[in-house]
Amino acid sequence: MSSCEVPKNRSGLSMGPQTLVIPVELFAVNRKRLVESLKPIVEDSIVLLQGGEEVPFYDTDITYNIFRQESYFMWTFGVTDAGCFGAIDVKTGNAYLFIPRYPEEYAVWMGPLLQPNDFTKKYGIPNVYYVDELPAILGNLNRGRLLRLKGLNTDSGLTAKPAVFEGIEKFTLDDETLFPVIADLRVYKTEQEISVIKYVVAVSSYAHRQVMKKIKPGNYEYQGESIFLNACYEKGGCRHVSYTCICGAGSNGAILHYGHAGAPNDSPIKNGQICLFDMGANYYGYCADITCSFPSNGKFTPDQKLVYEAVLNANRAVLKAGKPGVSWVDMHILANKVVLEDLKKGGLLQGNVDEMLEAGLGAIFQPHGLGHLLGLDVHDVGGYLKGQPERPQKPGVNKLRTARVLEKGMVLTIEPGCYFIDPLLDKALSEPNLKKFLVPEVIQRFRNFGGVRIEDNVLVTDNGLEDLTRVPRTVKDIEDWMSGRLDESIFLDEEILFIW
Repeated sequence: MSSCEVPKNRSGLSMGPQTLVIPVELFAVNRKRLVESLKPIVEDSIVLLQGGEEVPFYDTDITYNIFRQESYFMWTFGVTDAGCFGAIDVKTGNAYLFIPRYPEEYAVWMGPLLQPNDFTKKYGIPNVYYVDELPAILGNLNRGRLLRLKGLNTDSGLTAKPAVFEGIEKFTLDDETLFPVIADLRVYKTEQEISVIKYVVAVSSYAHRQVMKKIKPGNYEYQGESIFLNACYEKGGCRHVSYTCICGAGSNGAILHYGHAGAPNDSPIKNGQICLFDMGANYYGYCADITCSFPSNGKFTPDQKLVYEAVLNANRAVLKAGKPGVSWVDMHILANKVVLEDLKKGGLLQGNVDEMLEAGLGAIFQPHGLGHLLGLDVHDVGGYLKGQPERPQKPGVNKLRTARVLEKGMVLTIEPGCYFIDPLLDKALSEPNLKKFLVPEVIQRFRNFGGVRIEDNVLVTDNGLEDLTRVPRTVKDIEDWMSGRLDESIFLDEEILFIW
């Protein structure tokens, strides 16, 4: 039976029939990996993690959205409930879960009060206690120190929250050891994690295909978002998405993080515009992150085809060249080089492409990095840990979320882009070292074009990169799909056919 197959007893985490079952053993394996990594360093210790809390909506009695578990806690324990703590005895490998003790009236409003043995049955953790028992249980274990999670997330600039409970001051605390170990372990996915990621990428791919087929000129951008959200939830049981959906049409496609509160996917989609839709489902914390760019009316203009194929060629060049031992920085430079070469062939640029790269012209058309690690966070952890390559400083490359060398088990996005962003174009035209490469009258034609991004989710294998994404990518396939000439069956992955 493959790791993706639905077991007959359906034990584990799932959203019911026809959705993937995540076996609780996935998290037990993660705990074992963590213990094996820590034991040679600090055997006489206890890992202590604090799960997420529901956050009130300002001063009201409701909470923000639907609760989603803190990612390190989810990776380690697989518990979806709020207000929990988890501990692991490094010497024995035994795991402990601590759950909130709710008052009896909780049952009236929130349902039956689950007992510790209910959590044991659901999550496969035999040692379950209440949070108010935490000091006593940890004290009885009589270990030298508590290993807490504290470290910098290099994407957000925020620090992971160390566990805190009443009475913790009585313990010896170590906030240095755990973070680099657990963050690095999360970079390399197990076979069971890969199965979940393949599932959520398949669901997201399906939803993107529905958007491309159903969206029409005259619709609003948010209607594309609505189609995606519905498809992910209805088809795949994905109650969350991994980030705010980006649904930019026309010039909005050049706004890299469009869709925020000040620009909430609320513009009309006009005939002939390029749509750039960047959206990814989330299944029990595991993320997908896919971008599709396509013409709103289903037919590329010559200029749209030129830009689209430049980006597609860059995407495919990285897919071909990527493999274990290859630097992600080199892949970024390769993608930029391919785009600039194609823009030169299209008459937008002139001069030597290597000189363009050295001058930083690549960052004018693609100001972001090539891609990022993917897992329980959409911009997954481990990008710039101690002992790994440091962040490069050259324009464009300095935006990379990791500079690591590719290794088997990593999951990343490949997302080259080409955008016509007025402030960046104006900057390039005002600087002699960049202006000399531009053909101003042709560049002018692309003002208000927007942008193209092609983002795939890939797995690093022994032999190269496996593309997990299943959407039409060539100009012909996109036009055929949107017109109904292309059959759905060519996008179905044999490993997840059991679902649908």
